[in-house]
Amino acid sequence: MEAQKILAIGGGIGGLTAAITLRGRGDTVEVVERDPNWSVYGVGIIQQANVVRAMAQLDLLDDYLSAGVGFDAVEVFLPNGQQVARVPSPRLVEGRPANVGIGRPALHKVLGDRTLASGATVRLGITPTDLVNDGDGVTVTFSDGSTGRYDLVIGADGAYSQTRARILPDAPRPEFTGQSVWRYNLPRLPGMDALQVYNGPSGVGLVPISDTMMYMFVTTAEPENPFYETEGLAAKMRAKLAGAAPAIRALADLITDDAAVVYRPLEALLVEGAWHNGRVVLLGDAVHATTPHLGQGAGMAIEDAIVLAEELDRHDDLETALTAYRDRRFDRCAYIVRSSLAICHGQIGKGPAIDNAVATKAMFDMVGEPI
Repeated sequence: MEAQKILAIGGGIGGLTAAITLRGRGDTVEVVERDPNWSVYGVGIIQQANVVRAMAQLDLLDDYLSAGVGFDAVEVFLPNGQQVARVPSPRLVEGRPANVGIGRPALHKVLGDRTLASGATVRLGITPTDLVNDGDGVTVTFSDGSTGRYDLVIGADGAYSQTRARILPDAPRPEFTGQSVWRYNLPRLPGMDALQVYNGPSGVGLVPISDTMMYMFVTTAEPENPFYETEGLAAKMRAKLAGAAPAIRALADLITDDAAVVYRPLEALLVEGAWHNGRVVLLGDAVHATTPHLGQGAGMAIEDAIVLAEELDRHDDLETALTAYRDRRFDRCAYIVRSSLAICHGQIGKGPAIDNAVATKAMFDMVGEPI
């Protein structure tokens, strides 16, 4: 398909990756982001070998690796702290690490800088208020009163996507799982060379994100989906770790800054029908929001963007291209959503307990397949 004029709604991981890969094929790309500060919360994120491979495909690998830290294994511990497994992570790019831990602000900077350098336009502090999808194009009205006409609109605006609500009004909405996640940055443990995962009713993980820093994530049962004020969050997170392994309880003493705690209820979503309507298509959390138990939410959005660009390149007809994009992505994304949710449900007693070592190896095998 010839170069298109494309609007990406959402300036996060999915929208920025889409802008980068679409500019690479010659499309004119505009990104709109509702946050006028274009900010992200300051904890880390883990990404596996499929994301390393994707970054190489995007010609971003050196910048990406320089902003984070690589490692090649996942260590699994019992609730009492006994290590029971070290799962090697397969490398998909020769000479490069299998996994990367990176701060979310650092990843955002890598993607944002490349988006701007690619020649894409980024407009902050605005959002679409109306989409008129007439078959020949999409006319978009924005919150600042401006309008634009596009060949294709991409909704990369997250689990509560307004784009999805407009084009697929009968699609499901995110569903609370009964579990939440707490995150906090900490000094990196000496000699740490792997992601460390502690099994138990409250799952705990330690992820290196730089030579000196790691972040802790803690998944806890929160059946009533409570709201927590910022004041007191650090004490609440420490309390959630009272029954954890001794090494984790020692780290909990370092959780002191309420404002540095990131707390989020965990929700899941899988759109099983079409992912587009006319000239408007969805990607990332807008169609397959996952819990973080397999660490693949951002990876799936990055892969979505790459596959979407490939299918636009491969087909002359837009409808065919968008259908092919969804068909290539659905089974892989559904696996991540469902398998992550199974781990979540096992931790809170809503399903059988899942062996993290087995689930992690199965995930590595699956995402190692070509996208």
